[in-house]
Amino acid sequence: MKSPQWVQKIWKLLFFSVLFTACMALAPNSGHASSRGAGVQGPPSFADLADQVNHAVVNISTTQVVRESPMQPFFGPNSPFREFFGDEFFRRFFGGEMPQEQSRRSALGSGFIVDEKEGLIITNNHVVERADEIRIRTERGKEYEATVVGRDSKTDLALIQVKPDADFPKAAVLGDSDKLRVGDWVMAVGNPFGLGNTVTAGIISAKGRVIGAGPYDDFLQTDAAINPGNSGGPLFNMKGQVVGINTAIVAQGQGIGFAIPVNVANELIPQLKAGKVVRGWLGVMIQDITPELAQSFGITETKGVIISDIVPEGPADKSDLQRGDVVLTFEGKPVENANGLSRMVAATTPGTRANLQVLRNGTRERVRVTIGTMPDDTQEPEAVQEEAAWGLSVQNLTPEMAQRFGWDRNETGVVVTGVAPGSPAAEGRIRTGDLIQEINRQRIQNMRDYNQAVTKPQEGETLLLLIKRGQNTFYVALRAPGTP
Repeated sequence: MKSPQWVQKIWKLLFFSVLFTACMALAPNSGHASSRGAGVQGPPSFADLADQVNHAVVNISTTQVVRESPMQPFFGPNSPFREFFGDEFFRRFFGGEMPQEQSRRSALGSGFIVDEKEGLIITNNHVVERADEIRIRTERGKEYEATVVGRDSKTDLALIQVKPDADFPKAAVLGDSDKLRVGDWVMAVGNPFGLGNTVTAGIISAKGRVIGAGPYDDFLQTDAAINPGNSGGPLFNMKGQVVGINTAIVAQGQGIGFAIPVNVANELIPQLKAGKVVRGWLGVMIQDITPELAQSFGITETKGVIISDIVPEGPADKSDLQRGDVVLTFEGKPVENANGLSRMVAATTPGTRANLQVLRNGTRERVRVTIGTMPDDTQEPEAVQEEAAWGLSVQNLTPEMAQRFGWDRNETGVVVTGVAPGSPAAEGRIRTGDLIQEINRQRIQNMRDYNQAVTKPQEGETLLLLIKRGQNTFYVALRAPGTP
């Protein structure tokens, strides 16, 4: 007796369902295989990489001998006791000085070997800059005394040296930080909190970060855990190559650390070996372009850098560069901001004839400058980004005021003597003591020039000021109250 037709249909449906499931389980592109393929995207383990590179990482301990008074907390400069007794008390009983005694301060850091034959190790400048004694410990626990070969505070890099022996580890392999991509896996090795060789992993979160650490900021950002004691340690890529030098953390953040690109160290190692870093120098004061400045200079983009002043007798002063020029390219490379131009100039060998493209009064021009050598106490200035508006009290600059602020007695302009509370000037951080030297590109000699140049502000109006503050000179575009 035949089964009903509907029963036969059910049996056929069950048969094909079982057959389909079996085929999918055996297929090479099944869901399980896809899951395994996705898992391969991240490394299954960092163990092999850690075994490959740990030998080149060293722990650094430093000791600094300081002289300080045991009574400093009670009778320091800001102590209420000192205010009560007065300076005469200290001059009579301590000869004007507090009694001193020596103490020793210790600090920890990390580093990595870059030359095992010469015993050279890279670390951060801030790890060793004030150290009287430096000791390094290798992965195997052997210790060596180290001395500083060369330091560079502007990039926070230092090269130290030990006397290597037969047990001294091999050097780390240096990679190319320019090839890093955001999202690449990296591994940090260091000495956090004195815990010895510690491995943490993460990815490159961003590149080219400027965090205010120095004039040549160009940091790699990573979420690999970096803690106090990691400073100076290496950041490795998955090939076991050093791509960064761990240097900074954000105390209030999680998963945010910064490393100096290894290419920066690569460029400086020869100079650090020589004990002195020599940088190119343009001899200008520069600032980034704000939308207000762009409007005042008649340009449509905020890319480029404004030359706000030229150092007398500097390289730029001996060229055709002028105050108010907007630098667009340096040696054919686009100039995005002041920090970028500073890095490009610093990396240029002194004596090089560099080509700059500038925007001057709406016209693009090319200027050649012979790059000089940066003086030891000079830095390419950082970007100044400030806004201000009316709400200022000013007066003529006197020779006595010029002497007070450290300016030449022949300096001209009007000095800001007050800023109205709550005014756009106050919000823009214009300060008492700022010297106004130009208004709308016209030289201001005195109050008469100032009063002629400054009129009652109209909505939508801007005023371009050239300000001198200390030894820095910069432009500020003032926006009229009520301007969006």
